[in-house]
Amino acid sequence: MHQRRVSTPRRTELIPSARRLVHSLRDIGYDLASAVADLVDNSIAAGANVVRVDTHFAGANSWIRIADNGVGMTEKRLTEAMRFGTRRDYGHEQLGKFGLGLKSASLSQCRRFTVATRTSLKTPIRVAQWDVDHVEATDRWEVLRPGLRRVSVEAMTPLRRRRGTVVLWEMLDRVFRYRVQDGQRALDGFDEASQEVADHLEMVFHRFLDGSARRSRPLAIYLNNRQLEPWDPFARTEPATFRLAKQVLRLSHDGANHLITVEPFVLPTEAAFSSGAAHRRASGPRKWNRQQGFYFYRNDRMIQSGGWNRLRTVDEHVKLARVSVDFTAAVDSAFELNVSKTQVRIPTPLRSEFSALASSVAQIAQNAYRRPSAGYEVARGGPDGDPRLQAISGLVTMIVDAVHQLIASELEQQPVVRDRLLKRIRAMQQTFSDDLYVAVASNGHASPNGSNVLFDRDKGKVAG
Repeated sequence: MHQRRVSTPRRTELIPSARRLVHSLRDIGYDLASAVADLVDNSIAAGANVVRVDTHFAGANSWIRIADNGVGMTEKRLTEAMRFGTRRDYGHEQLGKFGLGLKSASLSQCRRFTVATRTSLKTPIRVAQWDVDHVEATDRWEVLRPGLRRVSVEAMTPLRRRRGTVVLWEMLDRVFRYRVQDGQRALDGFDEASQEVADHLEMVFHRFLDGSARRSRPLAIYLNNRQLEPWDPFARTEPATFRLAKQVLRLSHDGANHLITVEPFVLPTEAAFSSGAAHRRASGPRKWNRQQGFYFYRNDRMIQSGGWNRLRTVDEHVKLARVSVDFTAAVDSAFELNVSKTQVRIPTPLRSEFSALASSVAQIAQNAYRRPSAGYEVARGGPDGDPRLQAISGLVTMIVDAVHQLIASELEQQPVVRDRLLKRIRAMQQTFSDDLYVAVASNGHASPNGSNVLFDRDKGKVAG
């Protein structure tokens, strides 16, 4: 018998039109603050401990510069960094993801950006540039390599006495949408945008700024020579902040089990804050109502700041509720991380557990909101530090985790039943944790109806 010959299909490489696609890439979902944050990610990855962001108003000639003291880039690394969709692989502990950040974030705000870099004072400064006008004129993916004399002095100055990398944004057509670009309205808008960048960086990188991130090097970020201060969404330095029990959820993804750490907080009411200034600062860049909800962190870098991810609606009465959620880059696809690194989706296997958790912390926050005179037991020396609570909580968590794994494994082919049971188990665990906290905080005084209650520091008894 003759074997049938299978012909190889013809192949044609189709290179996208640079003129058309470059404009699509400019609309990938960044605003100014998130675009700057994406470049700070690169600085952290380069080992920088100082990042300086400068915004200079000069009408149509205004510019924004992000400069760091990281390791800099070799010629090969610079060329690869300028490629859309770099071939570089990112480890699970790194902040990068898609290989688009430098390019798409920069072009989302400007028509021309220049990268200048050097690896030491003994090596030359290397320069590369993307220019939208050049791409439109040539319809080619051509990176410009201008000589040093043709590069803006603003891109070169930070590298005169040190190594590092500078990214200079010019022709800020997305930042300036004013008819009179050198008028007072444009100046006021530019200053307001600069402040929004500062607020955003203080929030997104607060763990790096306060030294609580897992990386060993400290980080300082300056905006126009002013050192930024970390903004902690959970106001953990406030004595009246209420911390609920930390939970570790398990997510099976790509053939491996991953740990998702969740820690809920209920912030104090205005009267319970240490000062009016502290209360105003805790409101956050988007103010109280829009800052409630989940705070997702990927490798210690904040991705999403607030919102309930369609599990519940924003409610004035639960505006004090904020929940920290930590995951690693290994589950990026499960959380559907977007290119601008500003939004995630809760994986379907975890939605029931997140829903139960959201309901529980919202109830406690609502109790706090409706009783503004009630305070919370201080974590220091309070129930969080009580060895009895820690021992019991640890034992219960161990048992619940074991049961959770057993049900998830045995009922894998019955997802509806499985998810219903898992949701009930986590809800029971959360209720137990809340009641245990209150019981220890109140030295054994239980709520008559067994509902979630708050410990009144001033009266020394449970406030229902």
